[in-house]
Formats: sequence, C-alpha cells, structure tokens
Amino acid sequence: MYKLVLILTMLTVWLTVHMLQIEQEMSMKTLFLAKQAINRSAHAAAQQLNMEALGKGILRIDEGQAEEAAWLYLQTNLRLDRSGMPLQHSFLRHQAKVLVFEVINDHYSFPYSYHNAAYDYSVQLYRPGVVMIVEIEYPRAFQLMEPIIWQIKGTAELTLLNHLT
Repeated sequence: MYKLVLILTMLTVWLTVHMLQIEQEMSMKTLFLAKQAINRSAHAAAQQLNMEALGKGILRIDEGQAEEAAWLYLQTNLRLDRSGMPLQHSFLRHQAKVLVFEVINDHYSFPYSYHNAAYDYSVQLYRPGVVMIVEIEYPRAFQLMEPIIWQIKGTAELTLLNHLT
C-alpha cells in the first residue's frame, strides 16, 4: 500500500514539475514573439519620414504617421483589435498596453541618449527614432506560476537607404 502511495506522490510531483517546465518554455516563446512584434512596430514607425521637412533638407519623422504605423504593426503582429484586446486566434489573452511611445526628432542633437527612469530604459540614438514600451501579460496555461507581466522595450532609428534611393 505504501508503495502505491509513494508512486502516486512521485507521479504527481513529476507531472507538476513537467507542467512548470512547459509553462516556462511557453512564456519564453511568448516573450520572444512579443519582442519581435514590438521591434517591428518601432521600426515601421521610425520609417515614416516627414516629406515636407525632407524638402527643406531636414530628416524628421512624421509623428502622426509614425503612431499609426506602430499601432497597425502591433495590431497585426500580436493579433489585436483597435483597443489592444487580443483577437480570437491571438497567442495573448490580456490587453496589450502601449506605455510609452516617443518620437525623437531633429529637435534633439545627435547622438542623443534617451533615458526613461520609470521603466529603467536607456538607449543611444544616432538619428531620429522611435522608442516604444508595451506591457504584455503572459497568458498562463496551467496556473502554476505567478502572473508574468513584461514591459517590453523597442527602439528603432530612421534608416536613410529606403528614402534616399
């Protein structure tokens, strides 16, 4: 009888540890997918060149177009609706929140050291660029871990090759 109890106890422990390992691996995959989506969004935003300023010889990102492009890419890559809530086939279950969206334009001198103390983020920009910080909550599968909430950071600079060729 005690062997049966021991076997059942060991089986329970083994299953729990195995489920925890699967949960951790799934959380890392979710983090990487979200990071890629945020990087793509920041890059798309940073490529929205203000053509009027370019006509005057100034490299400047159009802030309105940049915000629209960033949100469109974020919605598409994370499969979100307009309010940031995940659609039916999204790998997320909770709302994605854009905490920071900043366009660093020609009113700064470059290289520019961006620092956000609230989210402990620093980056060096050599051209006009975009900084995004998005809050993503991991949708736990087994509820074995505490909730995981990431503030994922992404930065991109204006690339000149696409616009000047």
